[in-house]
Formats: sequence, C-alpha cells, structure tokens
Amino acid sequence: MVDVMHLLPMMLSLLFLYLSINANEVHCYEEKALSLQTFQWKQQSGNNPSCLSRKSRKENGATILEMKHTDYRSGKIIDWNKKLQKRLILDDFHVRSLQSRFKNTASAAGTIGVSEAQMPLTSGIKLQTLNYIVTIGLGGRNMTVIVDTGSDLTWVQCQPCKLCYDQQEPLFNPSSSPSYQSVFCNSSTCQSLQFASRNPGICGSNQLTTCNYVVNYGDGSYTRGELAREHLNLGTTPVNNFVFGCGRNNKGLFGGASGLMGLGRSDLSVISQSSAIFGGVFSYCLPSTEAGASGSLAMGGDSSVFKNFTPISYTRMVPNPQLSTFYFLNLTGISIGGVALQAPSFGKGGILIDSGTVITRLAPSVYEAVKAEFLKQFSGFPPAPGFSILDTCFNLSGYQEVNIPAIKFHFEGNSEMYVDVTGIFYFVKTDASQVCLALASLSYEDEIGIIGNYQQKNQRVVYDSKQSMLGFAGESCSFI
Repeated sequence: MVDVMHLLPMMLSLLFLYLSINANEVHCYEEKALSLQTFQWKQQSGNNPSCLSRKSRKENGATILEMKHTDYRSGKIIDWNKKLQKRLILDDFHVRSLQSRFKNTASAAGTIGVSEAQMPLTSGIKLQTLNYIVTIGLGGRNMTVIVDTGSDLTWVQCQPCKLCYDQQEPLFNPSSSPSYQSVFCNSSTCQSLQFASRNPGICGSNQLTTCNYVVNYGDGSYTRGELAREHLNLGTTPVNNFVFGCGRNNKGLFGGASGLMGLGRSDLSVISQSSAIFGGVFSYCLPSTEAGASGSLAMGGDSSVFKNFTPISYTRMVPNPQLSTFYFLNLTGISIGGVALQAPSFGKGGILIDSGTVITRLAPSVYEAVKAEFLKQFSGFPPAPGFSILDTCFNLSGYQEVNIPAIKFHFEGNSEMYVDVTGIFYFVKTDASQVCLALASLSYEDEIGIIGNYQQKNQRVVYDSKQSMLGFAGESCSFI
C-alpha cells in the first residue's frame, strides 16, 4: 500500500505548479483598457461643431485635407436605436452590393517629382451617409464628397437635374463654370469607362456627342450623367483637366453629400489622374466618433508628415485580375489577446480593405473562431441582446472601466494592424447597457472578407499604388 502522507508534499508542489501555470494563462492576455465613463461623456458632449470642414494645408510636399467624425455631435439623442439600426442595415446593403459586384465581375471575366496634399476628412453621419467625407474644389466651388476606396469615378450632382437626392450644398452648375468641358464619345476617356465603372460609355451613332456614363452600385444605388473635364482643387493643389461625372440622375445611399470621390485603381480614379503630382500615393487617418474629433486625407508626400506612434508596417497588395480596381491584401491570421487563431479560411484568396464599409466582415469559420476566443477572454460580463448584424453583445452599464482583449490582424510580410480600442466595441446604447463586438460574419465561406472603416480608426493607412504596397501604423488622428 502506498504511503499517501509520504507523497503529500510532492502532490502539493504539483498542484501549486498547475495553479501557477493557469494563473499565468489568465493574466498573460494582451488587453486594452476602455473607460466607459469617459467614452460616454465624449460621445454626448461637444459644442455641436460644423460637420463640413474646409481646412487644408500643405506640408513637406503633401496636400492634407481634414476629416471629422460627426456621429455624436449633440447630447440630444433622438431615436438612437433606430438611427444605429438603419446605419447597420445600410452597411449590410453596401456589403451585399460589393459581393454582387465581385460575383458579376468574376462570372464575366475571362522617378517623377512628387508633391503632397493633405485634406480634412470628416464623417458623413450628419449627412445621413455611413462614410467619411472631404471637401474638394471643383470649378471654383466647394463640394463635399464621400471618400471611397472601392470606387473609381468621381462624380457630383449637377444642374439641371432630372432626379437628384437632397444634398446640403447647392448643386454644381456647369453653365456657370468657364473651365467645364464635355467629354465626347470618340475619345479614349469615354472608352475607359468600361474598366472604371463596369459599364461602357453610352453613345448614339454620332461619335461627336457627349459621353454619358452609368455607375450601378448593386443595391439599387446609381448615378447617371455626362462625363466631363473640370478644374479640380485638392486643398490648394490644382489638378487640371480632371475627368469626373456630372450626375443628372442619382439615387441611393449617398445621403446629403454632393457626390463621391473615387480612390480606386482605374485610370479614372483621383489617384491615377493625379499620379504625376502625388506619385500614386495617398493615406488617411480616420477619426473616432468623439465630438470634434478630426482626421486627415494626405495626397502624396512621405512619412514625415504623419504623426504615427508605431512604425509603418507594410504588406503587398494582392493582384486580382478580375477585380483589379480594388485593394486586396493577404490576411494570414488574427490574434485575440495575443492568442493566434486557427481557421481554414486564412490564406484563401485576399481580403478587401474598404473605406466605404463600416463593420469588418469575416468568413463564417474565421468569425466563429474570433467570437469563441473573445468570449473566452472577455468572460463574466452580463450578456445583452444582439443588434442587427452584431450578435456578440454585453451589458456593461455597471462598470466604469473594462479591460478588452486586444485584436490584431496579421498580413503577409509580417505586417500587422492593431485595432484601436474605439474600434472593438460598437455602443448601441450610450449607457453601455448594450455594447457589441464590432465584427460580423459573412453568409458564405466563398464570399470576400472586408476590413471596414470602424476597425481602421486611429490608424495611418498608407496606399502606394506604384509599389503595390499598403502600410499600417498607429496614430491618434487629428488634422493639426
């Protein structure tokens, strides 16, 4: 018979070692502290600043435009839940539109001196659109437009208008601009519409007529009008003979913005048309949703104008011949609280980075892995009902501060994007009684994942189309 008392010291030592290891496992997670009290105060305070910023500056050869997020401009919250529900529904429409475009396209497919421009970048929430906005100069007029890396043709609503949605600024009037010129059907510019908008220029038998364009966004949104050239100003930097769409018939999710600024990769995008000036490089820092917060859209220049507090981490843009106007990256993994996740969909195809999508979408297997690990680490908090596309929610109203597991996206080439603490939770209710993990699942494994703007907040995201590289760096976004 074994003498149990003789083995007791060894058993106690093993038990102590086991508890020590497990204790270390609990406390070694990477976490970020979120002050709920401070967060709520910032959301509901402020002096109701203007949602249309017209600030710009030049710095070290860059042109910089200011951005702001006006989600929480006023302390008076009216039908808050309905407003947020509508925004997420519209975001879901946008994602479905992108997936539709991907599927339709796939089935049909077979050293210059560089300047820099920086522009104010603002949230479009006040204009009833989900996207960030900037103010540009067009024919001597200031026009506030949505910034979209998933689109190519820049367009604004024009007089006379057959069908136009309500916008905050007056419609652009071509007849009052001496620099306005129509683009004709017999031009190569008209022919390039097929690649930029997936619709050819609309022309009759007379090739000397004006080239008409149609851009459909897949969810019922569209713009139709005339292709034209105009004098464009990005801040104080001129771009002459800029090709854009003069929209006479427009409908959809554009809210009160005057139009859209296409930052895609086709010949008609702002990036391509200004490449001789800015070298095909642009970057942005999307501000948080705090009252008065601002960010910037920088055209050209180098990293000396950034205010990043971490080094820029670069990864290559993944070529996609069938969808070559979009920006794809190779997502190799995701870590939650320092724990690397395993999912079969990592490494299969590319993931799209898009400024026009709000909530990041992941393949179902990837999302389930993220959700399971997040719930494992963020345990012990009361659950709350799901909200729209968000199904992992908590009631944090009884807490002043919580530690949230850090979320990190890993890309080819050891590039990493840390999700800012303001991009991890989506506050459905300002009293924190319904706070949701700000990630969502796609419907099918073969759909394309998307990194949305909510997870890009307080990041300097650098696009270098000449080198086909994209970089991330942590930055507290501001225009100053």
